[in-house]
Amino acid sequence: MEAKKNLLTYEGLQKLENELHDLKVVKRKEVAEKLKEARAQGDLSENAEYDAAKDEQRDIEARIEDIEAILKNAEVVLEDEVDVSKIGVGSKVKILDKELKEEMEFKIVGSAEANSLKGKISNESPVGRALIGAKKGDTIEVETQAGTLKYKVLEIQKTN
Repeated sequence: MEAKKNLLTYEGLQKLENELHDLKVVKRKEVAEKLKEARAQGDLSENAEYDAAKDEQRDIEARIEDIEAILKNAEVVLEDEVDVSKIGVGSKVKILDKELKEEMEFKIVGSAEANSLKGKISNESPVGRALIGAKKGDTIEVETQAGTLKYKVLEIQKTN
């Protein structure tokens, strides 16, 4: 089975590469030092600092593995090549919630860099999926647990 492509913006790619570098170069060294200090204290069976450092080491290695898997199957969407005539990954969109009469802005990104608190929604989320391919002026409907939401596309821009 072919691995799923991870769509990333160039900004998202840079962020992951920087995090990976930090984990490998800085965090691994810090945790190794913590383990060394904890070992120097003697009995490891009841050493909470040693256990905490081992847990931190496991978390760091798991995150390194996750990032490497994402990057291995990454497909970078260049913002310069984003087509502003329709919504796609890398688009910045302004939409109107027709029920609440509220304007919202989102950047459509791949699932690996989605962060709703920063206005970045995944192309795989219900709203993201509904927006992909829509044009300015289109009204889209999104099925949610709370019912059907209607949004009107007001603007499509490149993000840079």
